[in-house]
Amino acid sequence: MRIGIIGLGDMGRLYAKAFAKAGYTVCGCDMPINRERLENELNPLGITLMDDGKDVSRVSDLIIYSVEADKLEQVVAQYGPATKYGAIVAGQTSVKHPEIAIFEKYLPVDAQIITFHAMHGPGFEPKGQKLILINHRSEPDAYKRMLDLFTAVETDIVEIKHYHEHDKIVADTQAVTHVGFESMGTAWKSAGFFPWENASYVGGIDNVKILTTLRIFSYKAHVYAGLAILNPYARQQVRQYAMSESELFKLMIKEEAAEFKARLYRARDFVFHESRKPIMLNDSVMREFSLSQNADHQKPNSHLSILSMVDAWYHLGVNPYDNLICQTPPFRLRLGIAEYLFKNEELLEESIETALYDKTIRGDDLEFHSAVREWSAIIGYGDMEGYKKHFNEVQAFFKGRLEEGNKQSAELIRRLMAG
Repeated sequence: MRIGIIGLGDMGRLYAKAFAKAGYTVCGCDMPINRERLENELNPLGITLMDDGKDVSRVSDLIIYSVEADKLEQVVAQYGPATKYGAIVAGQTSVKHPEIAIFEKYLPVDAQIITFHAMHGPGFEPKGQKLILINHRSEPDAYKRMLDLFTAVETDIVEIKHYHEHDKIVADTQAVTHVGFESMGTAWKSAGFFPWENASYVGGIDNVKILTTLRIFSYKAHVYAGLAILNPYARQQVRQYAMSESELFKLMIKEEAAEFKARLYRARDFVFHESRKPIMLNDSVMREFSLSQNADHQKPNSHLSILSMVDAWYHLGVNPYDNLICQTPPFRLRLGIAEYLFKNEELLEESIETALYDKTIRGDDLEFHSAVREWSAIIGYGDMEGYKKHFNEVQAFFKGRLEEGNKQSAELIRRLMAG
């Protein structure tokens, strides 16, 4: 099977190399300005650069569109009609509703649509990573070839029957997950401090929050913008997250302790029911990964971002453990630290008491509250450019620590995932 990849950015190149290493014939194309650099990088690996997507489409048995979600329609409209008769076509976007609609609109009727979603970023090799495979329309033999392909590159394949199911799950595992961490980053930027320099953000859970936030802001804005804005299920879930945060924050500032505690314990009993198989993050590993120079000087934290997420899962009727089939490393870490907090009675009570009565952290919680509102509004309005601008401003604030944060978070993920 000859594989053609249209768009050789970070993920396109990653999979082109993996396919070539597994013995497949691979070709691809990108913008003309990138041609020389890509040839120098990929030709020694046996990957052929072609002039454009038409050349790739005419000769490839599998055509993978690996382009930004908001540019996909323009690219498929241009190159889709040249699709080789009976070829398999796939996309690498993280939201499948618009992708499938675009494929159905511009591809020949004989094209077989079997799309996929790699549940990891370019910082991880495909081997061992979850990959969602969705058969939209194809012959059984074509689907088997796709299974064989991703088996050959040793991905952890999860088969999902319908793209609607995929988008509903990733609205939680990606879109809302990212908004939670992006809101933390925005709050720290607005407050004008780096969290590792503040005693309220020292300790295992906070190390995970900080490193995951830095990891997200080390990547490109368009990836997260597409996930949040193009997914029809994401807006509802982000809206609930914002509503949960707002209602909890109001209870905090009014110091309505009985209702605040009752609400959180209801959410805990639903989400962390005894039937759930726990993740059990290792506390000693979490404590090891700190950017702080004063790791021993720790103050209590309200963990409002985590309280809000668990409350939102409860009100949405979502069992996040079911969504682990489409997990990303940040989602698993988010669920893991929520589990760690809510299943530790003493730590949860400390968090509740801090949220209700510790005025020294109230300013930080106010910044987080404002940040959640901002992100929720941007997503609610479908403002793709506003999302990118907001993201890039926070990214610039953390610029000096993003590379270190990305490296440490990758090692943290590796250690925690290993148990």
